[in-house]
Amino acid sequence: MTQDAQFEDGGERPLNLGAFDQEDLKVVSAMIQDAVLPITEIIWRPKRRRLGLLINRFRWEDKDKAIAQGRPFERVQSLLLVENAMSISSQAIDRKQSDLILSLLSLDMQDAENGDVDISITFAGDGLLKARVEAIEVSLKDVTRPYQAQSRQTPKHPE
Repeated sequence: MTQDAQFEDGGERPLNLGAFDQEDLKVVSAMIQDAVLPITEIIWRPKRRRLGLLINRFRWEDKDKAIAQGRPFERVQSLLLVENAMSISSQAIDRKQSDLILSLLSLDMQDAENGDVDISITFAGDGLLKARVEAIEVSLKDVTRPYQAQSRQTPKHPE
């Protein structure tokens, strides 16, 4: 008998997730919600057809445990990669503002022309990165140990 994975299954191990369809993208999107990153940590490698973001993600999978143990919430640096990217476009993101900090809201996909797919990365303040891909291949991998979130709070959203 098999069961779906749950947040608790992650324990203290680093995340290493792959997304190959819309359902997988929903899982990755949930894990990166409220991540923050300097604009300088967005890298586009056209020859490798890869978009990379080094994000500081809130460890949603650890939230309940932190509350139960009365300890601070954590973040971890993670690498978000979009493979098979043929082109990249952006909206309301000025790469010249090198001190700009972005707050990531979601990751989604839309069908595009010729059977391609647009992977959209949405940021607070109407920022958007869109990667046109031939096939969905997105990965999220923790690359550092967790560290105490500076705010010591869970991210809040207007209701």
